[in-house]
Amino acid sequence: METELEQQQYVDAASQNRIEALKGSEATNLPMLPPASETEEQWQRIGRQISTFLAQLPEYIGRFYQEYKLPIISFALLVITVTVLRVFLAVLNAINGIPLVSPILQFIGLGYTVWFTFRYLLKDSTRQELVAEIRLLQKQILGRQESQT
Repeated sequence: METELEQQQYVDAASQNRIEALKGSEATNLPMLPPASETEEQWQRIGRQISTFLAQLPEYIGRFYQEYKLPIISFALLVITVTVLRVFLAVLNAINGIPLVSPILQFIGLGYTVWFTFRYLLKDSTRQELVAEIRLLQKQILGRQESQT
């Protein structure tokens, strides 16, 4: 049961007239092919537009970067910070999953907290020593001494 639709004639790409594609079709629903020259001109026009856009793309990107430099850098730093924090928490969670490591690390942290409290926070003279060390560290890092209040 083959359909007996035959091609009436071959499509001539150089022809300016529309050509009927199938024989035996109704006149109202005949598939028509557009003239080939219009299609070629249209493709050439689209190709020129694409090539013009691609040629100007570095300029567009440069202008966009200059206009939105601070938000782009802020967003990149935010993404990097969140990524580093997630990796750090994943490593910490993996370390806590190892038996006996978590209690040992908690014991070390508790011991350091007790030592720091007795060493720097109980006496007035040791608190002043701690403040002096913090100011010295600020001066070394910032290159200038902060105003003393």
